[in-house]
Amino acid sequence: MSLKQEVDEDSKDLIYGVWSDDPSLQLESATKIRSILSQRDITCSSGIVIRSGVVPRLVQLLEKEDFPKLQYEAAWALTNIAADNPNVVVNNGAVPRLIELLASPKDYVCEQAIWALSNVAGDSIFYRDLVLLSGVLMPLLRLLYKDTTVRIATWTLCNLCHGKPAPAFNQVKPALPALEILLHSNDDEVLKHACLALCYLSDGSEDGIQSVIEAGFVPKLVQILQVSSPVVLVPALRTIGTIVAGTNHQTQCVINCGALPIISNLLTGNYDNNIKKLACWVISNITAGTTEQIHSVIDANLIPTLVNLAQNADFYLKKEAVWAILNVTLDGSHDQIKYMVKQSCIKPLCDILVCQDLRTILKCLDGLENILKAGEVEKNREDVNRYCELIEDAEGLEKIMKLQRHENDEIYEKAFKILKTYWREEDDENNNLQGDDDMDF
Repeated sequence: MSLKQEVDEDSKDLIYGVWSDDPSLQLESATKIRSILSQRDITCSSGIVIRSGVVPRLVQLLEKEDFPKLQYEAAWALTNIAADNPNVVVNNGAVPRLIELLASPKDYVCEQAIWALSNVAGDSIFYRDLVLLSGVLMPLLRLLYKDTTVRIATWTLCNLCHGKPAPAFNQVKPALPALEILLHSNDDEVLKHACLALCYLSDGSEDGIQSVIEAGFVPKLVQILQVSSPVVLVPALRTIGTIVAGTNHQTQCVINCGALPIISNLLTGNYDNNIKKLACWVISNITAGTTEQIHSVIDANLIPTLVNLAQNADFYLKKEAVWAILNVTLDGSHDQIKYMVKQSCIKPLCDILVCQDLRTILKCLDGLENILKAGEVEKNREDVNRYCELIEDAEGLEKIMKLQRHENDEIYEKAFKILKTYWREEDDENNNLQGDDDMDF
């Protein structure tokens, strides 16, 4: 028998049961509805239940304070409906009543109400803000301190902080003291969602980053980076990376907490590429800072590790390592660029020129141009730019020549400018061979 046939045969009894005044029939019918909604084809089953017209009654049953089992079954049914049809749950006025259930003396009722609210808030920023404006935060925060509900409450708080644009910071700022406590949890799931909540609070907002810093989270986040569980490491790295993407002062706070040696261990230890990629991203945000911050990365002996990854890792990890290196050539001092050349950074910068990412190609050309400028200052007695020779040895000259045929005009112009400025003799010789109409090298 198909799900639709099963529901159709039972629908009259289910509708009668939930609308009856008999509590036992109400519970039996609500449980059956929940069971139907819990089956595999939830999209089909929720549509059938919605069309039966029982959703408004399920919302009413949330008020049965003297019958928590009935509240629980009704909330569970609404949770499943909210997974695919949050609008139906919202439009039937369930959100305020679900929030009221967060004060239930029964933890299992609280937990189910939290889950339903999280499904609504996690659907879109519109519903996220609606749930926040409905007053969910303060009653939710109280449940973060209970062992029985802390996991699901932390997940819900994470959903309430998620999305772009981020929620108004003042709406979620009261959660900071609770998050500080959650970061000391021994539960990986709690730590994961607490770190993600902080990441979302920080993302794209210098004020958010500053509030996270002022609340004292950074030392603990750096400490968490020493946890071996990838479940926790990934969101912790994302949060640290978001903070160092802020102002130079905010970046310095992470450096001052001793993050760089720990990140170095992540890059050289037995961790998967996703963690190493995030670690490279964190470093690239730091090397995009001041020369002093770049020097901190150099002092931590991270450059040789980054160069090794940029030469030998898979493409996506290689690309992140290249960006960490590249930012030094773009923002570093003359001496720092010289150091990068000595650490063999030219080869990976040349190799990445064949990738498909336009932004990476453009920035690599800028980086190589800065290296060549430094080489002009370092010219030897024979008036030779040694860095030109190093780029040629790394097969970079050939790649830059080919970029003159690139379909992107900005890439073509940058490549042409570099060749015209630093390889004039080859330019003149090539023009003699190919004629004025063909300016490719």
